[in-house]
Amino acid sequence: MAEKSEYRGNIHQRQKQLMLDWYGKLEQAASGDEPKTCSLMVSGNCVELLEAFGIVPIYPEVNALQLAIRHQSLDPILAAEEMGYAADNCAYVKADIGCLLKGITPTGTRLPEKPTLVLCNFVGCNTYLKWFEHVAKFTGAPLYVIDVPFLRTAEPSKEDVAYVVKQLHELVALLEKLTGRKFDPDRFRHAVACSARSEELWSRIKHLAKVTPSPFDAYFDAITLMGPLYVYRATQEGVDFFTDALAELEAKRSAGEGVYERERFRLVMEGPPPYPYFRTFRDMFAKWQATAVASTYSTVGGLWEFGFRHDPAEPFESVAMHMIAQNVTNRNMLQRYDQMQRYLEEWKADGVIIHFVKSCRLFSAGQGDMRDYFSKQLGVPTLYIESDLEDPRYFAEAQTRTRIDAFFEALEHSKAHPQPRPTVAKGTQLCVLPQA
Repeated sequence: MAEKSEYRGNIHQRQKQLMLDWYGKLEQAASGDEPKTCSLMVSGNCVELLEAFGIVPIYPEVNALQLAIRHQSLDPILAAEEMGYAADNCAYVKADIGCLLKGITPTGTRLPEKPTLVLCNFVGCNTYLKWFEHVAKFTGAPLYVIDVPFLRTAEPSKEDVAYVVKQLHELVALLEKLTGRKFDPDRFRHAVACSARSEELWSRIKHLAKVTPSPFDAYFDAITLMGPLYVYRATQEGVDFFTDALAELEAKRSAGEGVYERERFRLVMEGPPPYPYFRTFRDMFAKWQATAVASTYSTVGGLWEFGFRHDPAEPFESVAMHMIAQNVTNRNMLQRYDQMQRYLEEWKADGVIIHFVKSCRLFSAGQGDMRDYFSKQLGVPTLYIESDLEDPRYFAEAQTRTRIDAFFEALEHSKAHPQPRPTVAKGTQLCVLPQA
């Protein structure tokens, strides 16, 4: 019997159309002055503020991802290396810069040669500072950097929030100047309200994976949903999409339908997938009927399954809170441990898969210690594998397949002969995430 290795309902088709519509808007901007556009990061962004001005976001990360999944990333990576980017630089950066220089786009449509603004909402990864400086240099667009403090404790201080809010007000003044439009506070609050609703729907979708069998894969299938989450979160289109997605997945849950005919293993996934070999990688888990019930990568845009929502009553403050505290890339490793441990317990997972990205030092640094923590201190079956999210030269298919097969063979044995896991004393965690 053929396995269902990915979700292929109306959700997938609507997602494809929404993303094509987005690229259509960017091509329209490439042909004239409207709509205004802004390059910014996925993680901890302030897309609600852009929506208040009718600005369409450009995500260099999403463009790089789309190039990789379409097997088009190597040429722009090599072009960037030929002009001086190091072999171990972030492959996302090299793919994006290379496609700028070579005029390559994921869909074949045009992207704006000069965005209205390049906005570096600096969260977690210092590579982004140089990346967005280079995007501004190569496009000639103005650059604005929002300095987002690193999350040092469980919650950001009032001073940190006020610091970011002040920069957001400065950004408003800059956008008024660049667009020739007055800031519309009502439209801003509406965008924040749309985000809050989209986040609630997305959170409810993520919690559906607590059910056995899970009606969707919270890693491979969640990636299908993440595009609209980033591009349309602050719009009615986003609310409508996630309303329909939730209804469709709830129907699958009610029918007892999972990703596979039989759900044999439940996993927590850490790190992004190898996009140049996305289907191959996914099928390695489908072979074992292993479903990801939670993933840290799906929280790069926000940790909404743990209760945070944007608040239209305090729009600037809630945008600042999201930028500082509600995305995985601005948290330390121990806070990521807490997040994953909560997934293991509440989503009832059997094991952890850690995908180390060779060209991403910040996100992958410390994952060896993470493996030791979960496997040795908590007794959780844990697999550590290496490749890259963008560069196809770093994927060893045979070796990866062998390691995944060996992991599941051992996991099958451990499930048949369960041993008690070590307990961790309550209160030892650095950051306890709020209850949903």
